[in-house]
Amino acid sequence: MRGFFMTNDYIFTSESVCAGHPDKICDSISDSILDEVLRQDKKGRVAVETLVTFNKVVIAGEVTANAKVDYEKIARKRIEDLGYTDSYYDFGEKSDVEVYVHEQSPEISKGVDEEGAGDQGMMFGFACNETNTLMPLPITLAHRLAQKVDEVREKGVLPFLRPDGKTQVTVEYKNGVPVGIQQVVIGVPHDEKVGLSEVKDSLKNKVVSVILDEFGFKIEDKDLIVNGTGVWHKGGPASDTGVTGRKIIVDTYGGYARVGGGAFSGKDPTKVDRSAAYGARYLAKHIVREDLADKAEVRIAYFIGGRQPSMLDVETFGTERVDKKVILDFMRETLNTSVEGIIKTLDLQRPIYLPTSSYGHFGREEFPWEK
Repeated sequence: MRGFFMTNDYIFTSESVCAGHPDKICDSISDSILDEVLRQDKKGRVAVETLVTFNKVVIAGEVTANAKVDYEKIARKRIEDLGYTDSYYDFGEKSDVEVYVHEQSPEISKGVDEEGAGDQGMMFGFACNETNTLMPLPITLAHRLAQKVDEVREKGVLPFLRPDGKTQVTVEYKNGVPVGIQQVVIGVPHDEKVGLSEVKDSLKNKVVSVILDEFGFKIEDKDLIVNGTGVWHKGGPASDTGVTGRKIIVDTYGGYARVGGGAFSGKDPTKVDRSAAYGARYLAKHIVREDLADKAEVRIAYFIGGRQPSMLDVETFGTERVDKKVILDFMRETLNTSVEGIIKTLDLQRPIYLPTSSYGHFGREEFPWEK
């Protein structure tokens, strides 16, 4: 790992998905429910999963809160906002919505009531100086491309595009520094009346070139792959069942750094899977921002009911400029890593989570853990 990040020449690929991808539909419904609960009760406990498939939505999980939530209404609003408004998709207005939500287990609740962790687990936070957002370049580009694909569809710039889509970027590194883009892959469904060559040309001009130019890169036509099978007209849950929490690599660092054992969406911040991952990123970003190291991976672990972490450590892959003890002391001064300390410092018990459900949870200044 140390050598990989320091001196090797290598290529690295990361992917992202558009907001209308089936798994992301689920993430957005789950996080919309969380936001609605926190809007009414900031101490609300939420662990909600969503599944979408052919003309069906299933919402299940645990909610304990002083809140009245119309789960079906929230789900239908998200589906409409994401562009599934045509019966052609076999998913949308006429889809059945089934709800199976009950209260949190009292055995779990006991630990949370005492300001402890809602579960055991390990979490990682990462930062590096490859981009202004202190994120790895491959996942940064993949997210920006996915976001741009959605933007040109929603604004009618490329009206023949349909909801759903994926992006993938392969970056070439020399001595650990990104020097070029080897390949960009975009998959997106489109109107049958528009040929693949027109779709590819349009995406290159309106999406790929625009985003790569921002980062000082270019690619040749042969290095852009659009819809690898040559045909993709119908996307969404009718073609590919979606589930909450299935895109954890997309949500984090694109595989460039380690991630913890749990997903984020649909979980309130007493779940350390979410809050501690945010806290770890906050610390890693501060370490790199303060030039203590070029790369930092912060590691945290908890046991259920525990207030303080059972592990707090950092790996800098040989890029540190000060002794490790100095970095560890800096971490403890920067953030109280108790469960309650992270929640209060980052002000996490408020409705801020829907935007995290698309284009990653890190690298965007709108989130408090990125400040």
